[in-house]
Parts: sequence; structure tokens; C-alpha cells
Amino acid sequence: MKLVRGAWKILVGIKDFLVLVLMLLFFAALFAALSYKPNKAAVSDGALVVALDGALVEQPEEADPFANLGGGEVTKQHRLRDVLRALETARTDDRVKAVVLDLDRFMGGYPAAVTEVADAVGRVRASGKKVLAYATGYTDDGYALAANASEIWVNPLGGTLFAGPGGTQLYYKGLMDKLGVNAHVYKVGKFKSAVEPYIRSDMSPEARAANDALYGTLFAQWREGVAKARPKARIADYLAKPDEVVVGARGDIAASNLAYGLVDKVGDRLAFGKRVAEIAGAPTGKPAGSFKTIKLADWVAANPAPTGGDAIGVITVAGEIVDGKAGPGHAGGDSVSALLLKGLAEKKLKALVVRVDSPGGSAMASEQIRQAILQAKAQGLPVVVSMGSLAASGGYWVSTAGDTIFAEPGTITGSIGIFGVLPSFENSLAKIGVTTDGVRTTPLSGQPDVMGGINPVTDRILQAAIESGYGRFVNLVAQSRKLTPQRVDEIGQGRVWIGGVAHQLKLVDRFGGIDAAIAEAARRAKLDPAKVHALYLEKAPSAWMQFAASLAGGDKDDEDWADQPAGADLYGRIALERRALLGQALGDARRLALGGSVQARCLECAGLAPAMVRAEDKSLLDLLIARIGL
Repeated sequence: MKLVRGAWKILVGIKDFLVLVLMLLFFAALFAALSYKPNKAAVSDGALVVALDGALVEQPEEADPFANLGGGEVTKQHRLRDVLRALETARTDDRVKAVVLDLDRFMGGYPAAVTEVADAVGRVRASGKKVLAYATGYTDDGYALAANASEIWVNPLGGTLFAGPGGTQLYYKGLMDKLGVNAHVYKVGKFKSAVEPYIRSDMSPEARAANDALYGTLFAQWREGVAKARPKARIADYLAKPDEVVVGARGDIAASNLAYGLVDKVGDRLAFGKRVAEIAGAPTGKPAGSFKTIKLADWVAANPAPTGGDAIGVITVAGEIVDGKAGPGHAGGDSVSALLLKGLAEKKLKALVVRVDSPGGSAMASEQIRQAILQAKAQGLPVVVSMGSLAASGGYWVSTAGDTIFAEPGTITGSIGIFGVLPSFENSLAKIGVTTDGVRTTPLSGQPDVMGGINPVTDRILQAAIESGYGRFVNLVAQSRKLTPQRVDEIGQGRVWIGGVAHQLKLVDRFGGIDAAIAEAARRAKLDPAKVHALYLEKAPSAWMQFAASLAGGDKDDEDWADQPAGADLYGRIALERRALLGQALGDARRLALGGSVQARCLECAGLAPAMVRAEDKSLLDLLIARIGL
């Protein structure tokens, strides 16, 4: 018995010890979470490392701190305005001895956003400050940034091959036929191709013509930007016959890049780090390849946006527009309108800028946001719309509330049209011997019946409602742009336009970014643009969420340059794209199954988006990958 009592005491002691340790760890984590923030006091002389390990977006989604715990990764997102402010302030600050663009894990962004950052990099270089870019393998977007650097480095085992916009779009008609799923589509607009994946096995001639024009213009802008930044690079020759170029270099892609003037140096991360150390200095006691570093988060914290003068409110409509509430990176009708109405109620705003970066989504949520914007006009505030990378379909619906519209030449806009999709599964059920029957008192009893089938009466009613909604959309555009409904219908029909063409069609008024829009809003409010500041109407993430997300995401900012892992080579990039393609398929299936209201959404915009796996699709994607061995 003494032996048993002794063993029991030992077990109880171990248990108490473990409980104590867990409690200490919990309170330590809680303290760290509550006090977590970038350390702006840590900024000292060195190289500012702009590590874009993820996608460039207008408004990052709220990170799920537990998303990475099951293996795999959810793409990290970087706020466009933070990157731009970091580069602009680094240009004139003597503490920044050089700027390092770490593009090893850069997944890209929409063309207009990438162009803005590329121009900002060019301004740093023009100031005489060294900008050094490094990647194992550059994407088209990554190279657009790197082309503006003073020195472009590439890993000897890497290199870049330019793909241009476009590529594979998934079509599900054959699969749905095999499964017996009927897609009931209600739409207006011969170019409204967002529904095509559910009703066709290939691209329609109208969609192909529109995409050829859109993608061709975007690629021409990319070539022009690269050629301007690196006039001596033989980019046209490299684009014309890339296979001959690479084979001529015996398969050494990095060597072919060097020979054609696309890069300046071939070297690994160690060699690159030593080169930066020559400019920024090497820290003592650190591994070879390390250099004095200024972390991007610390630099952004040390250089906050101005807060002096009168406030110009900025409401952001970013990501897919959805009904109800949604976090950052998605424009929930309830969430965006609530933020705007709260900001207006405080009566501190002198004008309003609506920053739109959305492919559209729910027509009802778009109208809800538009009505909230109209409340600013009712209070006598000037309203200026600033289109970011895209303001298409529902994004353009929202924009019609503005007094004037700014866009970038590469902004994707238009897509004036709406649609609705309802799946029904009567044939699917019949395949497994399940049938339906019942008593109906009217033609609409039990309709729309997704199990027994949607009848012609319901089809006609829903199509008429869509046509009415399209008419409302056309009239909104006609009134706001001072065009006839007939003219809007001609340039509408769901067709997507590039910013330069949209300006010619009078869908936008002026070219310029968010700063130009804020300045215009100040002038319309009879204020000096130099004496106002932007007040973003958005919910700030909690310190706990920031800390938890940094732990789960494995934040690499605290690692020395020489200790960070290398990026993916060409084959690694291909693997990432395959994952992203599966993620796209899951997203399409989710929208078909769960899509609620009438949609005003742009399909073409998705083809230009960074390859990202959404957090809501990650678990199912990991399961599929495990099954098929990707």
C-alpha cells in the first residue's frame, strides 16, 4: 500500500506541475497577445526589407490563427497602402541605406496594384537609393516590381519564364451532366460569362473576344512598364521564343535571364545577403549573409499615416460583395454600411472617398452599400470614388453613387450585368432511385424545388426579375454618368473594360490613385488638400488576433536573412498553381451550392487574381490533396 500511495503522490505531483506550467504558458501568451505590436523603436540604420511573402491586396482578410495548424498554408496578404507608404517614406529617410525586395514567396496581385508598387519602387531608385531585388523564381508580377530595382538577383537554380495573363478556366457542365445536376441560369448580358462554367464546357465566342481584348491590353501595359524600367533588356526576344532561348542556354533558365539582360546577378541568398551588407552594413555575431535589417512591420509602425487637419472619410469596399456581415477582405453589405453610417454619425467627416476593389457579388448587398453612401450625400458631403485594381459588376454598382470616379489605366471595371444560378437535383436523385411527389395548390407551391425540379412558371418569373434588375443597373449608370440607357446597354451586357477604355466610354472621369481622390474630395469640400488626412472607416484587428495569427503563420520577420528558407523553383511554382486551381474549383462549387441573392459578379477578374487558397476552403482542399497525391 505504501508503494501505491507513493506512486499516487508522484502522479498527483506531476499533474500539478503540468497544470502550473500550462497556466504559466497561458498567462504568458495572454500578456504577449495584449502587448503585441510592431516595435517602431527598433528601427535603426539598415536595409528596409520589403518581404512580400504572399499576395498584394487592397484589404487583407482577417487571419485565422489556427488555419495552418493542420499542415499546408493559407496565402498571406499584404495591404497595398502599407507597402506604398513604406516605400515612399524610405525614399527620403537617411536611416534606410537600401531597400531589399524579397520576392521569393511573392504570389502577385491585380495589375493595377502591382503597377502602383512598381512605380513606387522606381521612385526610390530614382532618388539615388539602392533597391535590390531577389527571388529564386520570378512571377510576371514579381518581375514587374524587380524591373524597377537597381539590381535584380536570381538564384542560379531558379529563373523566370513570362506567362502573361490568361490561362485555364474550369468548366463544370460535363461533370454536372454526369451527376444529374441541372443549373437553372437567369442572366442578362451576352458578355456575362460568370455563369458559363455551369452551363458550358468551353468559353463562349463573346467571352473569348472580350477576354482577348482585356488580357491583350493588360499584357501590353506590362511589357511597356518592364521595357521602360529596363530599356536594355531584350524582353521582346525573350517573349517571342522562350523555348529556344532556354534550350540555347542548355536548360539553364537563370543563365538565359542573365544573357538577355533580364537580371543583373546570379547568386543564392547567401551571396545576395553579402552584397546588401556591403551597402547597409553587417551586424556583429550574425551568420554570413546577414545584414543590418529594418523590418517592414516596424517601419510601417514608425511611419504612420498623417492625422493632422480635417478628416476625409475613406470607406473600403474590397473583395467579394456578400449579404450580411463579413470580415475584412470581404464586403459584407451589413458590415460596410454599418461602418459608414457610424462614421457619418460622428459628424467629423468633411468628405467621403469610396475605395472600391471588388469583382462584385450580391446585387442586394451592393445596393445596400450604395444607399449608405447616399446618406453621405444627404449630409452634404462630397463623394469621390477611387477604383483600385478592379471595380466590376457589383463594384461598379456601388461606384454609381460617387460625384466623380477615379481609376488607374489598369483598373478592371464595367461588367454591367447581373445573373442568378439555382441548381436542382431531380436527375441526381433519380440516379439513386429517389423520386419526389406532392400536392400543389398553385404553380408556385414548393417552388423553386431544388429536389423535384424548377418549373417553367418559376423560370419565367426569375428571369423577368433578373431583367428588371438589369434595367435598374442600367438606369443607375445612365443617371450617374449622364448617358442614355441605350448607350449604357451597348457598353454594358456584362462586358469588362480596362481603365483606359472605360475613361473613353465615360464610365470613369479621371486617372489617379487614392491620394488623388482624397485631394479631389478635399477641394470639393473647399479644403486645402495639404491640410487634410484620410480617416479609414474600418475595424482594427485586435492585438490578440494579430499575435495569434503571427504564431500560427510562422512569421519570418524575426529570422535573419541567411536563415530564411529559399523560395520555390519552377516546379514548386507549378505545384502551387495546381493547389490554387483546386482551390478555385472548391470556391466555384461553394458559390453554386450556397450562393444566395442575385449576383453582379465578374468572372474575368478571377483569372487575373493572385493564386490563393481561401481559409474557408483549406480543410477540404487538404483532404482532396491527400486523396489524389498532389
